[in-house]
Amino acid sequence: MCGICGKIDFTGTPVSEDLLRRMTDSLDHRGPDDSGLYRAHREGVGLGLGHRRLSIIDLSDAGRQPMSNEEGTLWMVFNGEIYNFVSLRQELEGKGHRFRSRTDSEVILHLFEEEGRTGIARLSGMFAVAIWSAETRTLILARDPLGIKPLVYFWDGQRFCFASEIKALLAEPALSREIDLEALDLYLSLNYIPTPWTIFRKVHKLRPGHLLTVHDGQIKEEKYW
Repeated sequence: MCGICGKIDFTGTPVSEDLLRRMTDSLDHRGPDDSGLYRAHREGVGLGLGHRRLSIIDLSDAGRQPMSNEEGTLWMVFNGEIYNFVSLRQELEGKGHRFRSRTDSEVILHLFEEEGRTGIARLSGMFAVAIWSAETRTLILARDPLGIKPLVYFWDGQRFCFASEIKALLAEPALSREIDLEALDLYLSLNYIPTPWTIFRKVHKLRPGHLLTVHDGQIKEEKYW
């Protein structure tokens, strides 16, 4: 289990390192072994990614996240386990990709380089992942087909935040704590809150087997599985 979080700001303001660190630190129970941050600001779009690591595969620093490709054009934070990463890695190495670690997470980056978002459907496992393309200024989130790994997000038309847990989103000052009465009714009826609702009106769960794309001040959710 690891913890991931991040923010995109379309107001022209860079993502605060203090905010990103508070979001990441709130997930320290999910990843006590290491933490990492990545921030960028380009053409009026601010980005921040955070990761708390539970080291399982490749305990070296080569497995640290946020993780990038060789050119630094793709950045990723990942929580989960990819069961078919060995066969995917062998295939990608046969196509000329070179790996710096023995992690399953790095396979996702190279698969995305090779096949783009369609490659997500080839991942067998439990995962929540966010991939940032610096070239297109696009963030893609994905959740495993059964929704084993959690992924929640907040969007107000100018700021987009995501995290493994709601508590990380609460570090964002723009997030209203208004209760979603429909979600409350569902909880009292079912004893749980189904996807895509959460107890907060402005916070949603990404549906299992779905991608969410954030680009140019717009978000789009689509099924991949």
